[in-house]
Amino acid sequence: MPATIRDVARVAGVSVATVSSALNGADNVLPGTRQRILDAARDLRFTPSVAARSLITRRTDTIGALLPDLHGEYFSELIRGIDQAARARGLHLLVSSSHGDADEAAAALRAMNGRVDGLLMMSPHVDGDFLQHNLPGKLPAVLISTGLEVPDQVRFVIDNHGGAKAMTRHLAASGRKRIAFVTGPQGNEESAERLRGYRDGLRAGAAPLVVDGDFSEESGWAAGRRIAQMKPRPDAVFAANDMMAVGCMAALGEAGLRVPDDVAVAGFDDIPVARYLSPPLTTVRVGIADLGRRALEGLVAALEDPRAAAARRETLSTELVIRRSCRTG
Repeated sequence: MPATIRDVARVAGVSVATVSSALNGADNVLPGTRQRILDAARDLRFTPSVAARSLITRRTDTIGALLPDLHGEYFSELIRGIDQAARARGLHLLVSSSHGDADEAAAALRAMNGRVDGLLMMSPHVDGDFLQHNLPGKLPAVLISTGLEVPDQVRFVIDNHGGAKAMTRHLAASGRKRIAFVTGPQGNEESAERLRGYRDGLRAGAAPLVVDGDFSEESGWAAGRRIAQMKPRPDAVFAANDMMAVGCMAALGEAGLRVPDDVAVAGFDDIPVARYLSPPLTTVRVGIADLGRRALEGLVAALEDPRAAAARRETLSTELVIRRSCRTG
């Protein structure tokens, strides 16, 4: 049987209350007594009950993160940024995925209730009505990449429109005349903003060439196959994220087309693998890990001072990263 706090108290020759005070860092325990308790806890391999401690402190020292998916480099980078910032503050991270389903998102929120001190949420289903019906009352929450206007919530978003517009203008300025755009999933706010930026970045009179995608590498490959067969064929492809750009480049290569000589390819996000592709991928850089870090810091601020939880929107800027997949000349 695992050792209990009573076992530690018996071995150390003190009361249970004294053991609790020592293990919780209280300053009313003599140094010699504290060391005797710590030695006993170590020898017995005693681990304090998180549930019992949270009943006393009313804190779990755990942050919940609800994401639409856990697959792919984008989400691994986002989680890395959140986790590093959490660990630096002595916090743990509980991660769940909604798998793009509203019912799954609601179930994940119910499962986290009572287990976390606050929530980070990135979900296409998050709006005021969803939060009202599913977010536990008075639980601090920060929304990530949610463009919808949600009352009384702190939101951290990417300048998706500005980044897409800048990339489209760059492709046009480099001499590309038929620029195709591969969209993200329908109903996704980030995808819609990137599509809007693409349309606004086209030269006057240029016809939009929009191909459906869903942010997956497979949909990028399917889009690349379609684009390779178009007549006249586009001379540039701008994918709404890097994973689709990766799939698109593979499909174009299979069709015997050279990137960038026959078709330039650009993406969005600047996931770590983008620089190691052949050729390296031109993309719109998003500080993915930094987005996670800043969202976590915003949540911690709300936990420490509820006044910091006042509704606000912080927009993170983007940056063009020009690599050989869009080289001219």
